[in-house]
Amino acid sequence: MSSGPPPPAWVTRVGVFDLETTGVDVESDRVVTAYVGVLDAAGRQVAARSWLADPGIPIPDGATAVHGITTEHARAKGRSAREVVAEITSALRSLLAQNVPVVAYNAAYDFSLLAHEAARHGVVPLHSPSPVIDPLVIDKAYDRYRRGRRTLEVVAAHYAVVLEDAHEASADAIAAGRVAQALARRFTLPATSAELHTNQIGWARSQAASLTEYFVSIGRLDPEESLDGSWPVRSKTVGAE
Repeated sequence: MSSGPPPPAWVTRVGVFDLETTGVDVESDRVVTAYVGVLDAAGRQVAARSWLADPGIPIPDGATAVHGITTEHARAKGRSAREVVAEITSALRSLLAQNVPVVAYNAAYDFSLLAHEAARHGVVPLHSPSPVIDPLVIDKAYDRYRRGRRTLEVVAAHYAVVLEDAHEASADAIAAGRVAQALARRFTLPATSAELHTNQIGWARSQAASLTEYFVSIGRLDPEESLDGSWPVRSKTVGAE
């Protein structure tokens, strides 16, 4: 039997969300593929929906190398970006309205890019989405001094979560949800997803400040620059990550 703390009740049903996109700029890049699903207490997928969009702009070769979707494929098989963005936003809004926490790894990226896409296409964006769970923020908060990278692949392996087909939206989303559940079983996290959401706002801000200090020290940022620690939707964009 496990000697760890009893997991909080929210682990029994979590939403999961991931985007694959044309690039890493949340303001100007576009959705290519997306996945929204629900996992049960054992991390099994019990509901799912996937999307392929025609982003309306060419998909750079570098992005294709990551997720495998070419411009030609997206144009031939993808649906209208506006329809896709509206449906993703609606699916997430429905889960959050039911108080189902939505897990997204590096949530500030996915939720921020989706918000910009919504504004671009005349879709009402998610305003202050909550409750959101970000395994990246939690892992950094509870295991602050662990050395090494914190990509989803690395962190999933650290918590013995299998991740196959990395950078495929459904695979990444499901792995992130299972990492969140693993974190809840490893550490004593807040009992409610609402409290955890609130704590992550502060943790993300502190982590951004610490990373800003480091980047300034190595010359990657100018002293007057700073990383945006807003979470789960960024209030500004500094292209440092």
